[in-house]
Amino acid sequence: MKSGKNGKLLVAALCNGTVIDHIPSDQVFKVVSLLNLDRLDTPITIGNNLESKKMGTKGIIKIDNKYFEEDQINKIALVAPKVVLNIIKNYDVTEKKTVTLPQTIVGIVKCNNPKCITNNEPMSTHFELVDRENVVLSCRYCNLKIEKEDITLL
Repeated sequence: MKSGKNGKLLVAALCNGTVIDHIPSDQVFKVVSLLNLDRLDTPITIGNNLESKKMGTKGIIKIDNKYFEEDQINKIALVAPKVVLNIIKNYDVTEKKTVTLPQTIVGIVKCNNPKCITNNEPMSTHFELVDRENVVLSCRYCNLKIEKEDITLL
């Protein structure tokens, strides 16, 4: 982690928990929403617009004493496909993963078809991934295909 002008770390070290790193700066708060971090009662550090050699700027989220299920983390790939997840125990990175987009996405993406049953009845949306590289989803109910730039999160 880069040091500030006074030599201190810009984001404090984490003893135990999860670090979500390499988040595009414009997607940080979407990640917060996807993981429902506002509902946690554990300390959370959110850094945004931090300097990054690879990305220019990036975001980082540190969640104290919290570990996520893989399917929860993989939802992040919808908005930030190159995120790196670090599991921290006793200040050491014990596991490092890159998120992957799940084959089935339930209840987090809105169907863009106004006539779709999911927009007219109280039920969860259900999408299948049809193109992993370009992030194209297909609605299970109306078969509408949605490309990454047209995805609306619920």
